[in-house]
Amino acid sequence: MAKPKILQEDQSYTFRSYFEMNAEPEDILADLGYCLLTARLTLPMTAHPLPWASALQQRLEQSLQVVSLTSEAARRETLVAPILLEIAIQNHAQLRIEYPLSVNQWLKGNLDYLLRSPQSLIVVEAKRDDLTRGFTQLATELIALAQSQDEKILYGAVTIGDAWRFGKLDVEQKQIIQDIPLFTIPDQLEQLLQVISGILETN
Repeated sequence: MAKPKILQEDQSYTFRSYFEMNAEPEDILADLGYCLLTARLTLPMTAHPLPWASALQQRLEQSLQVVSLTSEAARRETLVAPILLEIAIQNHAQLRIEYPLSVNQWLKGNLDYLLRSPQSLIVVEAKRDDLTRGFTQLATELIALAQSQDEKILYGAVTIGDAWRFGKLDVEQKQIIQDIPLFTIPDQLEQLLQVISGILETN
């Protein structure tokens, strides 16, 4: 017996709508034509040294001493934006904040952050406290990007500021893989920077 559809043909959904849904993530993504897997990803990592990482880590640790991370805005401005801005500067990439994207009535809204290099791009979705629902929203954003870009593989990350989880969309396989490990900030900052920089370098 086929499962009932989560998404209704006559309804309109924004990316944020998927974060607010109570349905299982795999059921939501199945309606969008993708299967969801959870596995340990082999993420790209830059081979270049990151001499600027220690100064960034020091700034973040100083910020954590004086800022209360009780809101999504606080986490974005204190932990997420400084990391992505520094990565954009060091990798000569473009950083877009609240990037508007509209593919159809089921796939539209704003991407919190879009980092784009000449070789690749990565989407980052920032949330206050829920990585699981945040990943569902991230997955729908990756599906939308896949339909608007000529890319076979897309990477994204969902973060609550001090924890980051990556995902990978494979257009040909019609699957989204949610990575098992988390990167914690500030202790694993350098590994996080290596991964995001590696994604931006990947064709």
